[in-house]
Amino acid sequence: MTVKIGIVGLGFMGMTHFEGAKKVQGGEVVAFATRNEKKLAGDWSSIQGNFGPRGSEKTDLTGVTGYADYKDLLANPDIDMVNICLPTEKHESIAIEALEAGKHVLVEKPISIELEAAERMLAAAKKSGKLLMVAQVLPFFPEFAWVRNVVENGTYGKLQAAAFRRVIAPPDWSSDIKDFKKLGGWGIDLHIHDNHYIGLLCGVPSKVFSRGLLKEGFVNHVCTQYLYDDPDVTVSCISGGIAAGQLKFAHSFELILEQATIQFDCGTYGDDWVVNRPLTVIPNEGPIETPDPGGSGEWCAAFTDEIQAAVDGVQAGVAPKVLSGELACDALKLCYAEAESIRTATPIPVG
Repeated sequence: MTVKIGIVGLGFMGMTHFEGAKKVQGGEVVAFATRNEKKLAGDWSSIQGNFGPRGSEKTDLTGVTGYADYKDLLANPDIDMVNICLPTEKHESIAIEALEAGKHVLVEKPISIELEAAERMLAAAKKSGKLLMVAQVLPFFPEFAWVRNVVENGTYGKLQAAAFRRVIAPPDWSSDIKDFKKLGGWGIDLHIHDNHYIGLLCGVPSKVFSRGLLKEGFVNHVCTQYLYDDPDVTVSCISGGIAAGQLKFAHSFELILEQATIQFDCGTYGDDWVVNRPLTVIPNEGPIETPDPGGSGEWCAAFTDEIQAAVDGVQAGVAPKVLSGELACDALKLCYAEAESIRTATPIPVG
């Protein structure tokens, strides 16, 4: 079975998914929807993001149908999965329409801004019998995929402690991303990557205790301690959008397991991508190693792996945990619990 994919929305993320899908096994993009006439004709030169190349003036659309109205794409009986790459405020309505049209759905992160919307999307998926998957790409980046594998396999024993960091300077590369309220603040738009990955790697905590900075009611910067029922594990994260202008992006992690500590630290300093600490395994005894986490090195490789997981899920009839709509909803619940914890200066239950 070849899973036929239709992409709705052709901004930078829509183009990224289009390019990423080219190397997916068992799936292919057969359609896309955009209201932009130039993009429909294959001129994608106006598309640019904060990584990867600019779109081409002459995109090869052989075998791909362009629709000016997404409803026509949803009506195409040949399409098995709709890949939604629209602004977050449109996720709920289009996802529910696609599910009701009998399509499986892969929607870009975050699942939504409002918890009630996320829950309605999950209910619509259950009613339709189709898969609702959320494209949280972080677990597919090589270092994060490698670490998840060794933790799940118990390669270095039990995970005892984990600390994560993800920060950006206030962004000025896009008028859309500068709309703080529209994005749900950096506590959702940026930090949901961490909350999702922590839920995937460590499990969803029972409570959070957060300190941070609020801006117009939204999280601008947060430092969270995730509170688990297991007293022998401690997990924390720092995330926000208030870094200095020349620190455009940075992320890192340190995991302490019974038999090794694992570190990784990199970011964009000025215009340079800098790896402060490559993926490093520091054992209790013996040599320190810098393992190769794999990956092809192509700019959209993580998205290829993400879409491959979605295609595999459609073929199997079961959403992979890494793309689970329920886990994405739990990550959003964590974001709201953190904001409430900052407001009240108390631990807040999740859910």
